[in-house]
Amino acid sequence: MDDVFRALADAHRREILDRLREDNGQTLSQLAAPLEMSRQAVAKHLLILEKANLVSSVFRGREKLHYLNPVPLHELSRRWIKPFESARLETLHQLKTKLEKD
Repeated sequence: MDDVFRALADAHRREILDRLREDNGQTLSQLAAPLEMSRQAVAKHLLILEKANLVSSVFRGREKLHYLNPVPLHELSRRWIKPFESARLETLHQLKTKLEKD
């Protein structure tokens, strides 16, 4: 989980993940083209994302395609977001029940 948080802490890496979410299975050149950084910098960010298991790569011939792996994001959501969401929904339910009784 620490690697996921470290990977998500950088705006460039979040932008790479956004681009993969919009169009999964891109090469390094495709990912680097619209970004204002070198291919080497994008490659370093991809390595960090791969280490965090947020991106997986598959070779297709000579091309290396990068894919978003949503599983760590889902785990992060289940652990850190959903518990707070449940408490909020329970509070709203209690308020609704109280208002309907009055």
